[in-house]
Amino acid sequence: MIRFDFETYVKPFINQERFNYYYAKKEFYIDKLTNSNMIGWTKPVLKETINDIKKTAKYIKNNFECMVVIGIGGSFLGSHAFHEIFKKYFNDESFEIIYAGTTLSSKYLEELIIYLKEKNFCLNVISKSGTTIETNITYSEIKKLLKRKYPKEEIQKRIFITTNKETGNLNEEVKKNNYKSFEFPKDIGGRFSFITSAHLLPLALNYDIEKIIDGYYDGKRLINRALEYAIIRKLLFEKGKLIESFCVFEQNMQGLTEWIKQLFGETEGKKGVGIYPTSCVYTKDLHSLGQFIQEGNKIIFETFIKIENVNNFINYKNKSLQEINNIILDSTMSAHFKGSVPCIEISIEKLNLETVSTLIYFFMLSAAFSGFLFEVDPFNQPGVEIYKQEFMESLNKLGDI
Repeated sequence: MIRFDFETYVKPFINQERFNYYYAKKEFYIDKLTNSNMIGWTKPVLKETINDIKKTAKYIKNNFECMVVIGIGGSFLGSHAFHEIFKKYFNDESFEIIYAGTTLSSKYLEELIIYLKEKNFCLNVISKSGTTIETNITYSEIKKLLKRKYPKEEIQKRIFITTNKETGNLNEEVKKNNYKSFEFPKDIGGRFSFITSAHLLPLALNYDIEKIIDGYYDGKRLINRALEYAIIRKLLFEKGKLIESFCVFEQNMQGLTEWIKQLFGETEGKKGVGIYPTSCVYTKDLHSLGQFIQEGNKIIFETFIKIENVNNFINYKNKSLQEINNIILDSTMSAHFKGSVPCIEISIEKLNLETVSTLIYFFMLSAAFSGFLFEVDPFNQPGVEIYKQEFMESLNKLGDI
């Protein structure tokens, strides 16, 4: 169960007439979504795809110690968020997954290769285009290690590629070496790809992906709430609230806020408009950013993600620590509201595979509607390509890598 409070700490900041104006156009926004050619993420996953993923995951678990997932941005942030939420903080016994390809730090990559030297590992390389520079460099360097350790026929069993089925370097790799591959659908962009093999294969190593899929599609029932949230965000933007901080009170949910930031940042940030997404992990950040949010420049609003019930092992002065944590959450919203900071609350009754998946679908619907409200294409990301072009031009001046 997911509950939404769009009133208590936000209603005084909202012009109701403007809200009604946008909400009256609900069918228009739904039609725009329905008629888009990039909504594969709203369609059912094929049973044969699910079975293929589960079969491959079983093979990986039976034959390897760990899997290195090489991707960046939308290609991995969703499964990484789940990994962070549900693994144990210490002495985790789940199948080891290492998320790489997110940095060009030579120190990180060198230490990763040293770590993998003694590991029986496999690779899952994820890139829709097959041209992502961070992914390609990381893949190239780790594949060199595989070549030093194993013969060609053994390497073939250890590389799994998720990419498009038509073009790109990775597609050529699959054809040339007969690697096991999964399709990155053409009608799904990276940040909307949670329900594809890009995320479901890593998730299948530790979790019941059918529960994840069921929870995900349960999010369809929240379409009205998703539009309400998108409209409220737009109205706050019109009032000069230019930054949205996604706030959590559980350290293991930071990965989810990273996924949310990318989702809204790439979806809205075009043509000089959009809300800047950031995040806070409270109570830690109350002692670093709390002063600014309470009394600083009033360009921020907050969206709090609250977990109502958490397994509790600690009591303090006749109160459970979970109860104290949520009392502080409620007190923070009240205090920030009094400091002219609008606060939206999204409450999850219990953190499990289904509820997190439902929340992911809700946010993706909201992001799509937000793009329409800002009159930008929610499914492209032209700005992301500019740094790549600058990089290639600089590289060409220096010669080959």
